[in-house]
Amino acid sequence: MKRVLLLSFVCLSVSVLWISCERPTSPPNSNKNPHTKIANVPTEGDTIFPLVTLNWTGGDNDGFVARYQFRIFTQHLATGSTTEWVTYDSTNWKDTTATSVTIAFNSNQNLNKQIFYVRSIDNEGSVDPQPVSKTLYTTKASPPATTIYTPVKNSSVFVLDNVSDWWTGISVQFKAVDRTVNGKVVDYAWSVDGGSLHWLTDTSIIITPEHFKQPLIGMHYIKVVSRNNTNLIDPTGDSTAIKLLNPTFEKNVLIIDETDEFNVPFVGSGIPDDSVDNYYARVFPGSDSWDYKLHGNTMPPRDTLAHYKLIVWHADDRPTSLPHKISEAKNIAIFSDYLKVGGKFLMSGWGILKSFAYKENFPFTFLPGTFVNDFLHIKTVSETALVGDCIGGAGVSSKFSSFRVDSLKLQSFPYNGMLTQVNLITVPASFTEGLYSYENQPTSSYQLYRGRYIGLRYYGTVYDAAVLGFPLYFIREADAKTMAKEILQSLNVQ
Repeated sequence: MKRVLLLSFVCLSVSVLWISCERPTSPPNSNKNPHTKIANVPTEGDTIFPLVTLNWTGGDNDGFVARYQFRIFTQHLATGSTTEWVTYDSTNWKDTTATSVTIAFNSNQNLNKQIFYVRSIDNEGSVDPQPVSKTLYTTKASPPATTIYTPVKNSSVFVLDNVSDWWTGISVQFKAVDRTVNGKVVDYAWSVDGGSLHWLTDTSIIITPEHFKQPLIGMHYIKVVSRNNTNLIDPTGDSTAIKLLNPTFEKNVLIIDETDEFNVPFVGSGIPDDSVDNYYARVFPGSDSWDYKLHGNTMPPRDTLAHYKLIVWHADDRPTSLPHKISEAKNIAIFSDYLKVGGKFLMSGWGILKSFAYKENFPFTFLPGTFVNDFLHIKTVSETALVGDCIGGAGVSSKFSSFRVDSLKLQSFPYNGMLTQVNLITVPASFTEGLYSYENQPTSSYQLYRGRYIGLRYYGTVYDAAVLGFPLYFIREADAKTMAKEILQSLNVQ
């Protein structure tokens, strides 16, 4: 009986299995297409600025939207017409997984018709067969206009083969004006000697030597273009040609004469120009000279400065209404460039440091970012009284000899044979040493001046500089010759 039941069960199981294997399956459901919807901002038919952000959504009833595609058709209103539209271009479908895009529409005419299409694509690859669209009208967009401010066209620029602590490359400054209503310049690009463009958002760049074609010394060309927020690029840009100079320093001393002989402290018409010129020629034998006033109040060109190890600037007249011109920004820029590539600098004058802050009350502190602080390494400066008091200076170390004022050149009141308005260097910065300290009569009431630095030297890794806070012309000539010799030795200028 058990065997009969077992056999019956096996037969039944086999029958069920056979029926199951032969039974046909139902066909799978077909994939449904996704659908797309575009936001109503901006409104259909709006006339708007060419930079537009568009938003959309997509859905899929039997899966999910994997990505989107969009494209643009552009038509321009024909010139002089109010009805004729000319098809200009269309883009291919572009893929995105985002649900928004910001587009700078092509808008080179007064009015431009833009048709934007977007469609969804689902996880099975099915595409929305009916892309949604939005028609907009955009106003005209014009490319920006770019201007290079520095270097000035056809100027000479100091250059080194490699960057240093001070010289970091060629500084280029530029700006652009966007001519599109509500437009905005968003970035710039520069190139050198016809090379590739380098994009950035700043309005200045430092170009290092490796970007220039060889040979480095000679003429080179820098170009800058700009781009606005409608994605239009200045088709012309601005270019500047510059001559790169490598300083040779084969000559020793160039004296720049800013002293106004008609403004010295004497009654009458001043002193002959030759007197000051000959004095400095004797104090610095073998030096060359550049008369600042005779050259139209201009500095020597960089082509000239590049030959000299040391520039000596003197402004030994007493300023009464205007500061010495050494403090003008154009001159500071040239001196800064000269020092950055390894030049050496010595300046003297009546109120020479006062000229860099002429309208300020003294004592005065020069902040970082100023020539006096950054390049001369002087922080705080004071100035002595209008009454003659300084009789000379004491050498701070054995390397520098003391000197005396030439009282014969200062006989009139209020000098009485002594210097007035001497600049005192009360707070020097680092890497400096005092050269001379202030001396007056033992009976002077200005005892606080005594011992203050009136001469300072900066020891740099690239350049050296020395400052005399008094007019050298009014020092006894024999003492001035000794002073010049000792300072030149200290600066390693032979």
